[in-house]
Amino acid sequence: MLTNPRYGLIARQSVARFRTVFWLGAALAGVAALVAFAVDELKTSRLQSALWHDYARDARFSVDAGASAAIRFPHSGPYDERLGYRQLPNYIERLQAQGYVLTRQARMSPRLIELHERGLFGPYREKNQAGLTVSDCRAQTLLRTRVPQRVYERFEEVPPLLVNALLFVEDRHLLDAQPPQRNPAIDPERFAKAALEQMHRALDVTRPASGGSTLATQIEKYRHSPGGRTASVGDKLRQMASASLRAYQDGDDTLARRRQIVVDYLDTVPLAARPGFGEVHGLGDGLWTWYGREFGEVNRLLADTGGETAPSDEVLRRQAVAFKQALSLMIAQRRPSQHLLGNGEGLTRLTDSYLRLMGDAGIIAPALRDAALAVPLQQQAELPAAPRPDFVQRKAVNALRTHVSTLLDVPRAYDLERLDLEAETSLDNEAQALAIHALTRLRTPAAAKSAGLIGDHRLDPGANLSPLIYSFTLYERGAHANLLRVQADNIDQPFDVNQGARLDLGSTAKLRTLVSYLELVAELHERWVGLDAPALSALKPSDRDPLGTWARQYLLHAKDRSLAPMLEAAMQRRYSASEGEAFFTGGGLHHFENFDRTHAAASMTVQEAFNHSVNLVFIRLMRDIVYHRMFGEATDGQRLLQDPADPRRREMLARFADNEGSAYLARFHRKYKGKSAAEAEALLLRGVRPSAPRLASVLFTIEPEAGDAQLDELLARKLGRGAGSPRALRALRNTYAGLSLADRGYVARVHPLELWLVGFLRQQPDATLAQALDASARERQEVYAWLFKTRHKSAQDRRIRELLERDAFAQVHRSWQRLGYPFASLTPSYASAIGASGDRPAALAELMGILVNDGARRPVQRVGALHFARDTPYESRLEQRGPAALQVLPPEVAATARRALFSVVREGTARRLKGALVGADGRAIEIGGKTGTGDHRYELRGRGGQVIAERKIGRSATFVFMIGDRYYGTILAYVREPHAARYRFTSALPVQLLKSFGPQLLPVLQRNGCGDNGRS
Repeated sequence: MLTNPRYGLIARQSVARFRTVFWLGAALAGVAALVAFAVDELKTSRLQSALWHDYARDARFSVDAGASAAIRFPHSGPYDERLGYRQLPNYIERLQAQGYVLTRQARMSPRLIELHERGLFGPYREKNQAGLTVSDCRAQTLLRTRVPQRVYERFEEVPPLLVNALLFVEDRHLLDAQPPQRNPAIDPERFAKAALEQMHRALDVTRPASGGSTLATQIEKYRHSPGGRTASVGDKLRQMASASLRAYQDGDDTLARRRQIVVDYLDTVPLAARPGFGEVHGLGDGLWTWYGREFGEVNRLLADTGGETAPSDEVLRRQAVAFKQALSLMIAQRRPSQHLLGNGEGLTRLTDSYLRLMGDAGIIAPALRDAALAVPLQQQAELPAAPRPDFVQRKAVNALRTHVSTLLDVPRAYDLERLDLEAETSLDNEAQALAIHALTRLRTPAAAKSAGLIGDHRLDPGANLSPLIYSFTLYERGAHANLLRVQADNIDQPFDVNQGARLDLGSTAKLRTLVSYLELVAELHERWVGLDAPALSALKPSDRDPLGTWARQYLLHAKDRSLAPMLEAAMQRRYSASEGEAFFTGGGLHHFENFDRTHAAASMTVQEAFNHSVNLVFIRLMRDIVYHRMFGEATDGQRLLQDPADPRRREMLARFADNEGSAYLARFHRKYKGKSAAEAEALLLRGVRPSAPRLASVLFTIEPEAGDAQLDELLARKLGRGAGSPRALRALRNTYAGLSLADRGYVARVHPLELWLVGFLRQQPDATLAQALDASARERQEVYAWLFKTRHKSAQDRRIRELLERDAFAQVHRSWQRLGYPFASLTPSYASAIGASGDRPAALAELMGILVNDGARRPVQRVGALHFARDTPYESRLEQRGPAALQVLPPEVAATARRALFSVVREGTARRLKGALVGADGRAIEIGGKTGTGDHRYELRGRGGQVIAERKIGRSATFVFMIGDRYYGTILAYVREPHAARYRFTSALPVQLLKSFGPQLLPVLQRNGCGDNGRS
């Protein structure tokens, strides 16, 4: 039977249609299944909760000893920058260069490192509040700053009304109980809406589009995205993935985490910045900064809105104001600068709109809605004035904070106090408090009297106590460093007298001079101790080098030629204390006096003079030191003075001309700076006794191109008549215009460089001193041309001696600097031995630390450890190890100086302290030190050198001390002008002050828990 081909075609077509329908149906079923699965997944988060939890579970970190190789740091993000996490590698590198070592650091798991390298933000419990903490050696908190200042610690602290308002505005389903595995990074409804709006915007860029962010992704954005913004789709996906990881790290049930998101957001949402406060983070700080509201008060008001009893009208009004302000900040976060720094009208409209919507939705009661709509939204015009800090109480803490700032190179306190950082310091807060109390109470007469501060060489009865400044600093000798324990004063200002000024500290300079003297003796010992008697006898020290002569004689006859006996012998050398001698030093002739005039007739040993602080002995001792540097065996000073043909004489004279000419120019530049040409000319001529030759010399120097008419006008103005004839004018020009600069200055009786500078400033009125010095190199040499002529050998010798003396003092200065002297120059005068060069209490304490440590300069430890980012994946702890002690003095020199200091207390100017301190065993602790009284005066002298006016700028009394072999420091009394002239106290004042409170201070210092083996 034959089959009809038509039927076969129909059959095949039917099969094809069936297959098409089948696969289309299967595809539609698959899509429907996928859609159903996606809808179910978006509602339940079953699969993603398992996947995210599995991925996040291994993203952990631990903290272990030593530096870590398994650590990565954030690259961007406002949160990571503010807390210092991004800058941590730089901080660590900088600290390591300053002697700190990593003792503990976080170790990230491989999964956490993988997430970081994929660009995600590490899932860990981030801090809503952090800042700088400074603690003392017993872990007592000295300073604690927290940003933000006002936060919720737990979800239960947040008023439900604020929770509901936040969810209504930002994330309505965040706290839905079902499903418990809900992913807070995705809100299906908002995500779908945002996706559609973004597609529409791709077709029409003018259409607005929302971002679909949840609270969780917003937190990731403003904390960790660059600039706190979403710049691309990749940024958005990174935020969502990071928020998802954070949500599921601790398990599938995310309700607790979602509640924490509410707290995190309310505590940290950025709310612009305000002058006087800085960046504002979180609702609590926002309410205080923008509306002047106390956070606790707002929370109490809004926590009471759910009661059954209707509130009174006044309470309702206050609740409405508080709620409207809080709600406005929730809305303002979308464009904080626009809403909070503008006129506020747009923010008010938006807030009122949300109030109506929330009332309609039943989020707030109609009564609260109506009351809130009725009140204005008004920001506070100005921030409340910050309370004035107590500088006395916080002086040491501020100094420590400044030290941390320098260590990290974070100059602004604003930035430093926002770092997640703990600084562990060596300060002893109990001892600090005791010292502050002892110093501040001295403003009252009763306290000053009970401390024994009234009496001879101290304060006069009835003296005004308020201008007196007291400062006390104490260090403890540690195993590896010197530890700052107390830094206190009674100045209620930021100024730190201990290390912020150059003070005349009087006879404390004798300690530096004594050490220089002993150091020089040690140098001579090292140089000559190996020579036998014939070699020593062959040495011919200059007759101008008494120290070299004495050292040679000592070594020739000493049975024990070791250093220690030689130093003790040097302490027994005798000097005259006579005031009858004049001393040529510092370019002039000087007379000096002893404080106690009865010493003037005495001859005494160096030790006796040190005990009683006798000025003239130390003036002569400094002269010997300088003479050794000028004329000792290793110098050419003697040959330079004896041989007029030595070519180095001309070099030194040229140097003298340059130095002295520069000094004069600096003085003249200060005199004429900022004056017009006419004013400068008038000022110059004021010092000229007018005559035709003098006026011509002046004019042709300051105005070389001046014509005869100018000269005639000047003569007529100053002499009352002109030259009288053109011939007379030409004669003046021919005679004086061609003179050298030096000769014109001689004729005018004005320093030639003063004439030159006035002329130079006419041509360049804005010239700096440096420019004037550059332009006058030839003129400075020309002015002193007479000095280079051989017939003036005596004048040359005097100048060369001045230069040799300056060079000698430069060597003394370098030795002082090596021992902590803080200034870049030393007054080149014997008067430096009695305080003319100034000093600082902190620098004297450093010198005392070297002596206490047997001549070794150990680092001073103020901050023993810096602990960054505790309980984070970036945690890093660095502890100070510091450089090894540097031996800057022979131990024998330090030991000899210490014995001399103990002698000052046993039988010298500080003997009132003898036996004042007793240890726990009942034995007296030996105290050593050096006293000093300084009078800083400004004197105006006449042509004959007599004082015609005097101004007393300050008076100081200082005691630099050591207590046994463990503690050392300084104590200072100081008074400034205009009060200084009324006081006559001496160093007896600080010595008595230490005696008065030292017995209370010592037991606190010796208490356990604040030692070098502890946290220090």
